[in-house]
Formats: sequence, structure tokens, C-alpha cells
Amino acid sequence: MAPVRARGFDHTTQGSYALAAGISKALGLDRQRTANALAICGTAFNALRVTRTGALSHWKGLASPNNAYCCTHGTFLAARGITGPPEVFEGNKGFMDAIAGPFEIDWSQEGFDRITRTILKKYNAEIHSQAAIEGTLELKQSNGFRAYDVEKIVIDIFDVAYHIIGGGEEGDKTVVRTKEEADHSLPYLVAVALLDGQVMPEQFAPRRIAGSDVQDLLKRVIVREKPEYSRRFPDEHPCALTVSLKNGETLRREKQEYEGFHSRPMSWDMAIEKFGRLAGAAVDDTLRRGLIDAVSHLEDLEVADLTRLLAQVPSPDRKKRRAKLWL
Repeated sequence: MAPVRARGFDHTTQGSYALAAGISKALGLDRQRTANALAICGTAFNALRVTRTGALSHWKGLASPNNAYCCTHGTFLAARGITGPPEVFEGNKGFMDAIAGPFEIDWSQEGFDRITRTILKKYNAEIHSQAAIEGTLELKQSNGFRAYDVEKIVIDIFDVAYHIIGGGEEGDKTVVRTKEEADHSLPYLVAVALLDGQVMPEQFAPRRIAGSDVQDLLKRVIVREKPEYSRRFPDEHPCALTVSLKNGETLRREKQEYEGFHSRPMSWDMAIEKFGRLAGAAVDDTLRRGLIDAVSHLEDLEVADLTRLLAQVPSPDRKKRRAKLWL
């Protein structure tokens, strides 16, 4: 409805409005102050898409957190009476004029059912890669081949995935040197999934990225845009994987979704398993269980209760200091 990527802006631009609304709600602001928060944040924080194109930098991972930080500050200003441009959407040189183009919203048809279409990442990788990664691992498991046996892999996928992570308009995705580039390279993600049987934080360690096995295999992954799949996006995340083996055998798998997509939601047990896998080194069992319990009853919880739990997570520096004192 209000696209920004094709016009050169990052999706954090849209996040500014969501953040301002959410923070205003948390602060209990009235309608006027909430409107000013939306106007301030929507005017001030329009990020360029260059964050995620070409040679990717550390800023890719920091752009959204920085937006949250800035929008918190902007909303606190609104809470204290600072006003923003009231015509941030439809005004001269506003969001529609400068970025998104004209659009209309029929609020009588809008509800909160959109939350049921929330999607979660099964793997530690860019969201549009999830079905392709799952399909790759399913092919390997069901056919028993090794990464060494692969001659080439062809991935047909929808246009958004092709342009962002497949080598389309946002740059070559076979040149992978950093975590930021690896996360946004479908050739790397599929190659490392075949080699390691997973895509988790370990697959983004500098030594793993530089490995000759994954660097060789990713160059044999070909990504193509398929118009039929593009028409089915975003209701589906369709893709087809064709794996050609060195012995002449060809294997194929087509996907429409993955575990974590809105049409096949991730189970609560799976979410807990992923949380434990990612947080295990940072929190002890007691705190981990406390966080899981808090999130499972989030609608009945005060925000302060959750933040008190989060504040107990030791920082890396604090863990290092404790280790030194112990020694």
C-alpha cells in the first residue's frame, strides 16, 4: 500500500510510524500528543536503502535499533508538547508526495487481525530466505546427498527475494566477506545450510564465512526471478530448488511457505527451543525460564516487569569482569 524500497528508502522508514504509535501507547499519550509523535518521527527518520545494497556494513544490523532509539526520543519530545508537521502523510513534500505515492486507507475495513499474519524466522537469516533454506535442508535429508556431490543449485523465487538477497537490483550476492553480506546472500545461506545442516549464529562467524568450501559452493548457486511466484507474494513465499548432482541426477523441491510463516505458524515449543538455542550462553536457566513465562503471559504483564527481567541479562563486559574476579 505504501512501498518505499523501490524508491530508494529503507523499510525502517515505515517503522518510524509504528514505533511512534507503540511508544505513545506505552506512555499513555492522548490523541494530540500521539499525532505529534507520528508527525515528528515520520518526518525525521527516512532512511536510505543503501543500508542494504552493495557492500554491506555494520549499519545494516544497527539501522532498526537506531530508529527505535530516535523514535523514543521523538515521542518523548511530543509528550512534552513539541509539535510536528500535521500533514506528514498528505502534505506538500510529505510521505506520499516525496516517497510512497498516493494511497488511501479505509479504516472501517481495518482491524487487528493483521497480527495473525505475523511471520517468524525459523533460521538466522533474512526473512525472504526462510522457505529456500527449509527446502534445501528437506532435500538433503530426504535424498541423503552431500554438499560435495552438488554440481549446481538453481533457485527460482519471487521478485522481492531476488532483488534483495538473490543478486538483483541490490547487488551481487556471490561476493560474501562479512556477516552482513552473508545474511543477505541467498547463495551463501543455501550453501552453508547444505554444508552445515543449519543456519544459526555459528554460520556467520568470520572463519566460517571465509571457508573455501562455502565460498566455492555459493558460486554454484544460481538465483532467478519467476514472475508466477512474484504474483503469489506476499500471501506466499514461493520458491523452487533444483539441485544438479555430479552423477547426473537432478532433485527438485517446491515451497510455498515454511515453519514460522502465517499459514504454518511456529509452535510455542519451537519458539522456546529457538530462544533457548540463541540465549543459552547469555542467561542462566532461572532467568531463561522467567523470561519465557513472562512472554507467555505478556498481555497480563506490566512493561516494567518485563524490563526488570531483561535488565538481569549480564552484558558481555560484566561477564568478563566476573570471570576475572573468579580467577
